[in-house]
Amino acid sequence: MLKLIKNALIHAPNRLGIGHIVVAGERIVYLGSTMPDLPDLFDVEIFDAEGATIVPGLIDGHAHITGGGGETGPASRVPPMVLSAFTKAGVTSVVGVLGTDDLTRNTQTLVQQAYGLREEGLSAWCHTGGYHVPLTTLTGSARGDIVFLDPVIGVGELAISDHRSSQPTLDELLRIASEAHVAGLMTGKAGIVHCHMGDGARGLSMLEQAIETCEIPSRVFNPTHINRNLPLFREAIALTRHGCYVDATAFPCEHVDPGISAADAYLQFRDAGGRLDRFTISSDGGGCLPAFDDEGNLTRFGVGLCDILPETLGELVRADVPLSEALAPFTSNVADLLKLRRKGRLATGMDADLVVLNEDLGIRHVMARGEWHIRDGQAVRYGTYE
Repeated sequence: MLKLIKNALIHAPNRLGIGHIVVAGERIVYLGSTMPDLPDLFDVEIFDAEGATIVPGLIDGHAHITGGGGETGPASRVPPMVLSAFTKAGVTSVVGVLGTDDLTRNTQTLVQQAYGLREEGLSAWCHTGGYHVPLTTLTGSARGDIVFLDPVIGVGELAISDHRSSQPTLDELLRIASEAHVAGLMTGKAGIVHCHMGDGARGLSMLEQAIETCEIPSRVFNPTHINRNLPLFREAIALTRHGCYVDATAFPCEHVDPGISAADAYLQFRDAGGRLDRFTISSDGGGCLPAFDDEGNLTRFGVGLCDILPETLGELVRADVPLSEALAPFTSNVADLLKLRRKGRLATGMDADLVVLNEDLGIRHVMARGEWHIRDGQAVRYGTYE
């Protein structure tokens, strides 16, 4: 069945004005201001947007799709994430990661969960490895996992400047980055090292050293959680001048201190002249949000949520950031970093991932891979065990 979405205010993410979109299967086959003439022989489902804003589906580049946690024992392990946890937040593409627990959770389960989400209608990928070195892999090497496992597009989240990391050396980091980069060249995948940044005093110094001392392109080094504290954030602004992408985490409000929110991070990054095309925002959905004292004792615990992403988008627009600009850290910038060539933009030939926003920029309708998942804010498609 063809789907005609007419009379939509299209942000692709750049503002295109009122237009019409035709979807066939999982792809956009027409997007333009002229109403298409569809022959009667086609079965066409018509949706009249009535001037509502349509944007690309959000890409969450960092979520614990198999669940995170475990810092306070087996009972603190977060369960795997379900389909509607993404779609209700306007997320149509996700990249799964392993965190602290890369022992009882592994690349095998991460790949399988990505395949499961794909079966349920989402677009899903993952990274190989986790916090620690040696990396948790399926084939025996990061290069092998990226080359031979379709969902695997990079390495991560490798922990740096964190008491929970394996304290990797510069040589170890460079060897991992080399594996990721070469595998990316062989496959056309992202080939990045997605680095978890902790609160350690060393901050981004190891990434600075790596960029200064090796031939590996700087875009391979991709730090996340860069807004978790102010010194780290200031270093991240400088890092983008080398060409790196940096990723802010959309922490729930009660877990922002001692850092800043993702929205404030973007605004300050913008004011400081940072490269806006190298800034992304992710949710850390399904991951635990622990805080520790100076002796490594847990002082606070929470869980990341994907629905903070559209809330952050709304914050940026209310702070007078144009919607077309505010969308980029959730859509086109992420697609460019991860080399997801049919994601992050609305255009003919792109995947039919789109979100219809209501007047206050909340999620009204969501289409993923050409199928409606959310209608009027309610899920119409659920995961297998929801």
